[in-house]
Amino acid sequence: MTARTRMKIAGMALSAAVTLSVCGCGGDAGAAIPQEDGVYTGVSSADDKGAYGEVRITVENGAITACSFVTWQKDGSVKDEEYGKVNGEISNQEFYDKAQLAVRAMQQYSDAMVAQQSSAKVDAVTGATIAHGQFLEAVADALDGER
Repeated sequence: MTARTRMKIAGMALSAAVTLSVCGCGGDAGAAIPQEDGVYTGVSSADDKGAYGEVRITVENGAITACSFVTWQKDGSVKDEEYGKVNGEISNQEFYDKAQLAVRAMQQYSDAMVAQQSSAKVDAVTGATIAHGQFLEAVADALDGER
């Protein structure tokens, strides 16, 4: 094998590794699904504003049958349809819309977890990447830790 052929092969291997890394196709790095039936809960660490995420995952017969994900604000209130309002009013529509995008993403992450059976296959929603990180961390805490 010539040096030029070895270089081409090495280049193709590097290209394939980068592609797998970028697309997330390199295998399932998500936490393993417990084999014991039950409800598993986990929490993420707090973000720079003190908000954190909490997940509840139901496992039956070795499969995830339900998942819920909520994020809590520093003051203990849940991020829901009120999130992004000031004193119960929408004072900045753009800010409210972004806040509500994150709220909708929480449900999307939960639904994707059940459909995909793996946190590694749950894609981030543009505009809700902090929530995505909290979701992944909370899932790892739930599935890698104790119930």
